[in-house]
Amino acid sequence: GVTGEDITANLRTIPSVPLRLLGENPPAVLEARGEVYMPYAAFSELNRRQVEAGKPIFANPRNAAAGSVRQKDPAVTAERNLDIWVYQLGYTEGGPDLATHTETLEYLRSVGLRTNPATRSVATIDEVYAYVEEAETTRHDQEYQTDGVVIKVDSLAEQERLGYTAKAPRWAIAYKFPPEEQVTTLLDIQVNVGRTGAVTPFAVLEPVFVGGATVSMATLHNEDQIKAKDVRIGDKVVVRRAGDVIPEVVGPVVSARTGKEKVWEMPKTCPFCGHPIVRPEGEAVARCTGGFECPSRVREWLFHFASRGGMDIEGLGYKTIDLLLEESLISDPADIFTFDVDELLKYEGWGEISVGNLRKAIEEAKDRPVAHLLTALGIRHVGSTVARLLVRHFRGIPRLMEASEEEIAEVEGIGPVIAAEVRAWFDDPDNRRLIERLAAAGVRLEEERAEEEGSDLLAGASFVITGTLSGYTRDEAKEAVQARGGRVTGSVSGRTTAVIAGESPGASKITKATELGVPVVDEETFQRLLVEGLSALES
Repeated sequence: GVTGEDITANLRTIPSVPLRLLGENPPAVLEARGEVYMPYAAFSELNRRQVEAGKPIFANPRNAAAGSVRQKDPAVTAERNLDIWVYQLGYTEGGPDLATHTETLEYLRSVGLRTNPATRSVATIDEVYAYVEEAETTRHDQEYQTDGVVIKVDSLAEQERLGYTAKAPRWAIAYKFPPEEQVTTLLDIQVNVGRTGAVTPFAVLEPVFVGGATVSMATLHNEDQIKAKDVRIGDKVVVRRAGDVIPEVVGPVVSARTGKEKVWEMPKTCPFCGHPIVRPEGEAVARCTGGFECPSRVREWLFHFASRGGMDIEGLGYKTIDLLLEESLISDPADIFTFDVDELLKYEGWGEISVGNLRKAIEEAKDRPVAHLLTALGIRHVGSTVARLLVRHFRGIPRLMEASEEEIAEVEGIGPVIAAEVRAWFDDPDNRRLIERLAAAGVRLEEERAEEEGSDLLAGASFVITGTLSGYTRDEAKEAVQARGGRVTGSVSGRTTAVIAGESPGASKITKATELGVPVVDEETFQRLLVEGLSALES
């Protein structure tokens, strides 16, 4: 795949994940989908160790589990006492014929994978309602944090007929428990300036425990939301964690007002740089006009640049960025690759090992895929998907810098709004100088791609791969299609260009392709597609 992180080594440290499937004749390939979690007992123990070590504690088990499976060192993950529930059988090669979701869970248990014993098969909608009500009542009696119930159609044949929307299966639906709410005092309303200059108000609260975490700040989204909710400084307010994750202010307790509450207004000038704050006509978001003279915007830009979604420079988080800015060691992303890392040895908490690790991480970042760099630059509307499309088309940043707005807009999946933002960013002389300095520092700006790969050969085409290919793993076949501008999906639809069938293909996919008139091709034709493009389907 091309999206996400490989956490295989970390999952192997979880005791309930078997290193080998049980049974005498396990399938050659088995895809199991599930969720890693941290039991409350493990969470309490982890925070006890954090306190003893003088380190900050974790807010809740969900955040702790997410951070634990993303550790670079599997030994750290192994110490966190994680567990897993497996809830879905995905792609398989071999194994028994199964007719229901219930049977798949029984099979998963039989090969050593852990499924949730609270799962239940019911026959009527009334039983579904009763189960959900019971689950909501007992949610705090579980050994783990939970925020809802998933209801699925049991028959696999009916699941196949129901199919999928663009985002989710039609045969499953999630019922989310209502978020817990608490009342606290709104002490102040302050603003943050992000990397694009967006000015976002947030609530400073009397700390309150809600949804498994202590909340002292909460989002207020924008000026219009504050006015619509009529929240005022000094109000008693209802607070909840949306999806049990993001703290938000629901609204004021109007009956508790004393008359001393203050109506808030957006500041006229940026509290960080003093430049005017303006709200462009037709937009909900106000913006600081200070550009990168605004220290808050620079800070957020640098953090975004170094984050996992950008150049993935381990060790360059907010704390380090704040130190580098305060000591004038860096002022923009290019400085990250040229400043003297040994200067950090002067400061508390930095030694030879930590400095060496940061130097190594910075050096490795120079050779990141160009799409990572384009994402890291922080151009408005350019996330990872848009960056990949642009880099695939222009082969890198130098050609993109010189492309006209019309040429950028012609790239499939881009359009005029994104094209205008990209062109405006590269028209800025400061940004062009930044690119020149990144290049001078040795940061990769162009993708090396063999000519025969022809990145547009399969542009706009969509394929489904089923069965075993002799010359490719499933990931290799998927990457080969994506490198040529095509897509690989998991189910056959009227938009599928062709089904690529290897040995022992899935009968349901072949049947669906036949019903829809979608071509089914063998591995030899697939190899020709990679060389000749879609013309290979015509012969």
